[in-house]
Formats: sequence, structure tokens, C-alpha cells
Amino acid sequence: MYCRRENICWNCWSYKKECYRNSVLFRHCSLSITMATLFPKNAVEKPEPLQAEVKGTIPSWLQGTLLRNGPGIFSVGDTSYNHWFDGMAIMHSFVFKNGEVIHRSRFLRSDTYKANMAANRIVVSEMGTMAYPDPSKITFLNHTMPDFTDNGASNFIKYGNEYYATSETNYLRKIDPVTLETQDKVDYKKYLPVNLATSHPHYDKEGNTYNIGTSIAEKGKTKYILFKVPAVSEKDKGKNVPALKNVEIICTVPSHYLLTPCYYHSFGITDNYFIFIEQPYKLDILKTATAYMRGVNWASCMKFYPQENTLIHLINRRTGKEVETKYYTGAMVVYHHVNAFEDNGHVIVDVIAYDDTRLYDMFYLKEDVPGKHHYEIVWVLQGIACGENLVKLKYTTASAVKEKEGKIMCQVEVLSEDVELPRINYDFNGKKHRFVYVNCAEEGQSKQVTFPIGKFDTETKEMVHWSEDNCQPSEPVFIPRANGESEDDGVVLTSVINFNPGQCSFILVLDGRTFKELARAYVTTELLKDMHGFFIPQGNQ
Repeated sequence: MYCRRENICWNCWSYKKECYRNSVLFRHCSLSITMATLFPKNAVEKPEPLQAEVKGTIPSWLQGTLLRNGPGIFSVGDTSYNHWFDGMAIMHSFVFKNGEVIHRSRFLRSDTYKANMAANRIVVSEMGTMAYPDPSKITFLNHTMPDFTDNGASNFIKYGNEYYATSETNYLRKIDPVTLETQDKVDYKKYLPVNLATSHPHYDKEGNTYNIGTSIAEKGKTKYILFKVPAVSEKDKGKNVPALKNVEIICTVPSHYLLTPCYYHSFGITDNYFIFIEQPYKLDILKTATAYMRGVNWASCMKFYPQENTLIHLINRRTGKEVETKYYTGAMVVYHHVNAFEDNGHVIVDVIAYDDTRLYDMFYLKEDVPGKHHYEIVWVLQGIACGENLVKLKYTTASAVKEKEGKIMCQVEVLSEDVELPRINYDFNGKKHRFVYVNCAEEGQSKQVTFPIGKFDTETKEMVHWSEDNCQPSEPVFIPRANGESEDDGVVLTSVINFNPGQCSFILVLDGRTFKELARAYVTTELLKDMHGFFIPQGNQ
């Protein structure tokens, strides 16, 4: 593919990850995993608070609640979900107080949950599972635009002083972060015209939340809407005012294609910019509208176009306008942004990117499809003379050379392999960071796949691990120590599934600097693989 936009030309690429003015550059890695490690089975909730058995010493300063969310019910009656992401949500809380840990878990009582349980079968469709409540009454008209699920099994979002269980549809479920009880059902569309929104917003120190959603064919246009949910104002304190009532639209970005908007799971933010990656992984709206009639799931309506390029939008936070220069790179699929920051005229966008869609495919419960991904760092730089390397930062070996007609050819720097679910010290969000905490996959001498978590140093390119036989840790969440002396001064929390016979699963506490175990707290209920976590410091509930 060859294209021109404001005198900028770009090329397709594969592993070289070539990119363009004002230039983007990548470092990458790969991952393989099988569904055999996930053991999808129905969870059992334990809504009453239960004290965990602590081994070791939890730092006295660690006071607060770790919430975790993920799929927990995979079969109802004689029906079962096709994809792990589709499972009905179970929420966990781990309360850290005075060196002790209290655990509880509860299923999200979404409308999806209630309908499925009442029918004793799956009657609400999810992305990878099309449900047919009454096949004799299928019509075209009542399924042309689907009413999406409110099964928020991906993450938690804080808007104002409210906490929500969320996936990526237009529905949120407000929850009580202390009891995990399900509260109001909230529809984004009541407050702004978005049909989909990410489950990975950004937060600033003032309490504002930023997110992005897709508006499908609204007034004949499909666009991406970047919005802000302000912190609770003085006039609204103590009142029952929905946080989204005060939502502000920052900007809209037109989709390149009216009926095939791109899929995205997260976005980036720096001091001065928002970064939105419009990738050639697209949702076909016409196919989605007819999926029910055709007997296929909505995931089948998504397609990756490896022959197309990826457009990187840079949006000024203060003006809400896109910068005039357009940034391109080759075809890729990005789920998780790690971080983004500015350095000496460069904008660095740190992402995990794949060269195909196998990350989603490998989580089908009835298939075993390996996946591969890249840990990439994207550098967006200022233009320069032809033939000269644009990269002026000394801490990378990557290059970006401007060629004729404004093309920038970038060479990658390989950082690491086999990582996902990245987290950083969020105090450094939008700032230059050094450490990334990740899930890893390793293949030992026995050819058995183990799942350590790791601390990756972006300066030295070194990784240190924690792992234990027959144990599978979740996404690692870094909690900084107040007034810490360094970026990694804090602890890392991860819930660990323990497959050893007769042993309980546990919440693990690691020293953020040494990555050595400080403590673990055994819980008296079985843990399943989950998705994402959210830490609430004591006093912020």
C-alpha cells in the first residue's frame, strides 16, 4: 500500500516496523500460550469477608483494597461460552490493613447474569458467543444493531467517586468497592454518543478521568470520541449526581472508514498529548448487524488487514486538536499501552503490539491457537533532513532515517520476549519511566509452560522474575510507597492460582525494588485466572 497525506508517504512493513514522519520506532518481543493453562470452570463466590492466612510480613504502610475482575462463569445449564473473555464476571477484593488481608468475592449481578440464570441457559450474546433465546422468534429488524451485554468482566473504572465494573460496551455496572454489591446500570449513550468505550482510562492527580469511545454511524458519521469525566466538584459533593453527567468531549477523530471502525483496547497520554492508534483491525458494522441472522458471533465480524498501515493520532491536550503531521507505521494489533512520555522533542509511546490477531484467537475455549506478540516502543520525532537519523536519544539503538518524499524508515530495537499485561508505577504515567511489571511465559527443560511475573528494566534491558512450581500469577499491580525514594520503591501485588494439591491460592506481595517475596496471604477459596486489577488506597472508597 502506498499513500500520501500532507506530503507524507508511507510504506507497509512486517518485522522491520518501518514508519514515518515525524517518525515512529519500535522494540518488540513474542509470546506463546495455550488455553490448557486457563482451566475454564465455574467459580464459587464467597461474598462474606474471610481473613487470609499471612506468611511473611506485609509492609505496615500498605493500606487499601486491591480489586480484581475477570470471567468466572463459563457454562449455564447445558450451554457454555465459546470464548474465555465471554464468561460472566466475578469480582475479588483483597483488603490490606495493619499487616492483615481480608478477602471476598462476588459475581457481578448484571442484567446478563440475571437473564442467563433465570433461563438456566445462556440467552445474552457476548463477543465470541452468539446466544439464541428463542430461535422461533428470530427477526432481522430487532437485531440489526445489537444491544450489547452489561457483563463487565474486564476491569474497574473510577469516574468521580464512583467505581464501575466494565468491559468495552456502552454499559457499565456501578459497584460498591467494599461489599462488591452490584448497583446501577449505566449507559454511556445517555451522556455521550458512544457504542463502545475502552476499559483502560487514564487518571490525573486532580481526580479527572480520560477515556475514548467509538460512535458508530451517528448522524451518518463514525468517529472516535475522546472524553473527560471531571473530578467531583464542590457543588456536587455529598449529592447523588452521576459522575458521567458532567462528561466533557475533548475532541472527535473521524474514522477512516464509515462502516469499519478500528478496534482498540487502550490509548496513551503524556503531559501535552493524547495518543490514539487507529489500527487495521476493524469491526465490520454491516456484518455485525447481520451476525445474528447468519448464526455467527460478533468476533467473526472483526478482521485484520495486514496489507494496510497503522495511523497514529497525536492530539494536543490543551487545544483538543490533532497535530497537523500524520504518523504512520505498518500493520499491527495493539491491546495494551504501557506508557507514553516526552523527551527532548520526542514523544515515546510504549505499547505491546502483535503482528496478527492470535492473542484473541488463542482464548477460544474450544480451540487451541498459539499467539505471538511484540513489546514495542514507538518514538514520534520531529522532522529532519533527508538521509539523517532522526533518533537523537542515546538510550536506544533503534534508528529512523528520513528518505525521499518525506518517508521515514525505522529499524527496531528488540527489548524483550514473552510478556503481557504490563503495569508501571502509575505516578509515572505520562512521564519517563524505567520499570515495567509484566506477566511472562517461559518454557522450561521439561517443556512445561510456566508463568512467572517479571520486572523489566528498560535501561539495562534486564528482566528479573518471580515464579513457583505449579503456580500461575495474575497481572502484577505496582503500589508505590508514599514519599518513595525511587520509581520502584513500593510493592507488587498479584493473585496466584495454586495448582499444587492440598494448597490454597494466595495473594503475593513482592518488594518492588528487589522483586523478592515479602509475604503471601492464603485465601480459603479457589481463584481463577482473571484480567485486570485496581488498587484503592485506604480512605478513598
